[in-house]
Amino acid sequence: MIKKIGGAILILFIILIAWHHELVYYGLVQGKGQLSVIWNARPVQSFLDDPSTPDSVRQKLLFIEEVRQFAINELNLNDTDNYTTMYDQKGKPILWVVTGCEPYAFDPKTWDFPVVGEVPYKGFFIQGMADNEMVELEKQGYDVGVRTVGGWSTLGWFTDPILSNMLGRSYGDLANLIIHELVHSTIFVKDSVDFNENLASFIGDRGTEIFLEKYYQDSHAVTYANELQDELKYVEHVLRGADKLDSLYNYFKDKDTTGIAVNKKDMIGEIIQQMDTLSLSRFTFLERLKKRNINNTYFMSFLRYRSKQVPLEALYEEDFNNNLTAFIKHLKGKYPFL
Repeated sequence: MIKKIGGAILILFIILIAWHHELVYYGLVQGKGQLSVIWNARPVQSFLDDPSTPDSVRQKLLFIEEVRQFAINELNLNDTDNYTTMYDQKGKPILWVVTGCEPYAFDPKTWDFPVVGEVPYKGFFIQGMADNEMVELEKQGYDVGVRTVGGWSTLGWFTDPILSNMLGRSYGDLANLIIHELVHSTIFVKDSVDFNENLASFIGDRGTEIFLEKYYQDSHAVTYANELQDELKYVEHVLRGADKLDSLYNYFKDKDTTGIAVNKKDMIGEIIQQMDTLSLSRFTFLERLKKRNINNTYFMSFLRYRSKQVPLEALYEEDFNNNLTAFIKHLKGKYPFL
């Protein structure tokens, strides 16, 4: 009897694997890539103890630890070992993220994964697999995009390392990234990527301002304030552009769609050209941006990370009197981690 039950379970397991073979294969490849990063990361202290470590690297590593301690002790983000190790990328990208979106609506392509639920992106540690995914999405009629990422959170499953390419960021941008990712390992709601990313962006911005004004008022705080001002202008412009495109798509929704592709192309072109009016103090990448093939996935990335800042700001100011620690404590209680 036991053998029969065991055999039945084995058969069901084999059927399950066969039915979800693509997901299983993807999971194995991703697991291998993630573990390779984890296993090959070295303790930050080993870099600090190494006489050959450049002073510029040493200073950034010490700075990250300051940010980490601030986030844990003063913002009440979860105390983990994240960012106490570093993985040397040797200047190369290690993770590619593919996104897809309907061409004439801001409806993202989504994937379902265990634990995190439904997400509007898919990561790959092998560039060729990312390229193949893009080709498949294009065949299905989606707008597609791919980008390399400077950091990500494993949501407490592993110790997230510093990636060496992070150290090329400005001090303010680096602090923002670290706090953003630490938020993900503290508050993460299943099937709610837009909320998770908007919240991490909001806390990352506010937390970085507080940290730099308190500890680096005479140096990095001023630079970061200018960077953030530029970013807000840029984000607002892109979100306004997304609103215009959304109106265009809704206009054509119940009409003859002949010509919508031309209208879309012209409108995106106008949005890009109007970036010259933003009076930014930096962001020299605008010229490079104009040469890219911008589509709905580009606008979706801003909606995903920045479209809910106004209600979060209102909650932060009105209910918590700009007290970020109290704000975080409330959200930790309201949204148990996964």
